[in-house]
Amino acid sequence: MTARVSVAPQDPVEFPGEPRWLDADEQRAWRAWLYSAQLLMDRLDRELTHETGISHAYYEILVALSETEGRMLRMSELADRCLSSRSRLSHAVSRLEERGWVRRQICPEDGRGQLAVLTDEGFAALEAAAPVHVGSVRAHLFDQLSPGQVEAMRDLGETLLRHLGPR
Repeated sequence: MTARVSVAPQDPVEFPGEPRWLDADEQRAWRAWLYSAQLLMDRLDRELTHETGISHAYYEILVALSETEGRMLRMSELADRCLSSRSRLSHAVSRLEERGWVRRQICPEDGRGQLAVLTDEGFAALEAAAPVHVGSVRAHLFDQLSPGQVEAMRDLGETLLRHLGPR
């Protein structure tokens, strides 16, 4: 399962004056990172869906719920954690409800919000899918990197999370 960071929308950044264009090395680094990340996510999604019938997006919802006390979250917080729009998340939760993996309930604290609750059946589906997911992550990411590259990847990720994450 993966770590979670809730990300709130940020104010737009203004870039006065002429743009600082990427030099050739920065352009190669940007493209390599962008395309490899897209290819990795596509591969993880295809393998997980093929082996388990669970898309990566649905898997991430199940993971987010599994990592909370009571295996439940407000729908708005779940959308933030999954970097999803409220409407897209609502549609996904509806599909997961059809499978019996998630149920909705009214938030008891205020009676206004809805909670998404991971069911025992949903947790069992997540447990069955987790070995496939971690096997794919290991095969397509960590087995391709040296220990130094893994450390550099962690450092890069943490640096970007400090900049892009919640303030």
